[in-house]
Amino acid sequence: MTQGLPYAEVIGDPIAHSKSPLIHNFWLNALDIEAEYRKTHVTPDGLASYFLQRRADPDWLGCNVTIPHKMAVMDFTDDPGGVRERIGAMNTIASETGGPLIGTNTDAGGFLQPLLRDRWKGRSAVLIGAGGAARAILFALTSLSVPDIIVMARDAAKAQAMLDHAGVKGAVIGMGESLPAVDLLVNSTSLGMVGQPVLDLDLTPLPPSATVYDIVYAPLETGLLKAARERGLKTLDGLEMLIGQAALAFDIFFDAHAPRELDAELRALLLAAD
Repeated sequence: MTQGLPYAEVIGDPIAHSKSPLIHNFWLNALDIEAEYRKTHVTPDGLASYFLQRRADPDWLGCNVTIPHKMAVMDFTDDPGGVRERIGAMNTIASETGGPLIGTNTDAGGFLQPLLRDRWKGRSAVLIGAGGAARAILFALTSLSVPDIIVMARDAAKAQAMLDHAGVKGAVIGMGESLPAVDLLVNSTSLGMVGQPVLDLDLTPLPPSATVYDIVYAPLETGLLKAARERGLKTLDGLEMLIGQAALAFDIFFDAHAPRELDAELRALLLAAD
């Protein structure tokens, strides 16, 4: 990190795989903004000391938050937008000079961007996972008024609690159960990520018009997406949500709009970094 330069960062455990610095620093360079973005490994036990140290740093603009901290960080932030009640997870923390840490969530908006772009009009969805990313995605799906939402998770009680928190009268199924014939399948877990177990699902029940959306981006071609493409299904990869949520966070941290007209160049850069 350059001494005295304003900076933001992404925190998580693990964090080595994160492409967020490539994205934000690409935009900073494109806009000639004197600032930087980095990644920092923070364990669950280290969250309190992390925020204590950063709040004392006048150059710190805030941080993005990834696995497994998206719910735990709510204990350290103010919540003027009611994110705690509406979503139940935060992925973006902004530092107000001399003031509180402001928590928000850009995952929901980032997740929605490609669906809105493609004018997706589905009526049913299976959401795999019940963690922080799943909470944001569930909120996004409800904003689209998707009437039939099913959560597939290892922990049925946690999944039901997520549905209850969101006020969604959905269903919960286990990881080993067959998929129903839904319009959208979303993987919000780390399954399929480099170093993690694979996500092995039989996609046969999905109709030919279904969309499969995997938020994992390392690797970009996950086993789930490969299987979906082999069946001729529409797919959305992890870079879609990653870039979308990053653009919203970039505006918060650096008070500038991300140059989305450069998305093709950015995507090529991210793919070359694999």
